Amino acid sequence: MDLVLVQEDLDQIQACLKRVLERSGAHSVLLIDRSGQLISCWGDKAEEDSVALAALTAANFGATAAIARLLGENDFSLLFHKGKEENIHFSSVGEEFLLVTLFDNKASLGLVRLHVERAIQELTRILKRILGR
Repeated sequence: MDLVLVQEDLDQIQACLKRVLERSGAHSVLLIDRSGQLISCWGDKAEEDSVALAALTAANFGATAAIARLLGENDFSLLFHKGKEENIHFSSVGEEFLLVTLFDNKASLGLVRLHVERAIQELTRILKRILGR
């Protein structure tokens, strides 16, 4: 997959990621591809080790996809890991991308999931347009 982004594309993607943070209470969000390449990130901790986080989350999602196939599922469309202080939510954005949302225990998982789902719809439209050029 070749992904060529222009500034307008990045602006639209970052505006979408920023809305997720503003509305959900999450503190960081990353858009990555399934190979682990960071496409865009936004938030407090997004700059800290974001490249490593992108690679590790893509690997985690890939391993879970293999488990899903063993269980007769095509894929699991989302993953959630709860820590003592930090939580991470992964969601598929189409076939090629993942949205990774980081949030602490002050944020509601339900609110995060609601706004992540809305962002997935918007990002799907944006990425479909970009890939269709």
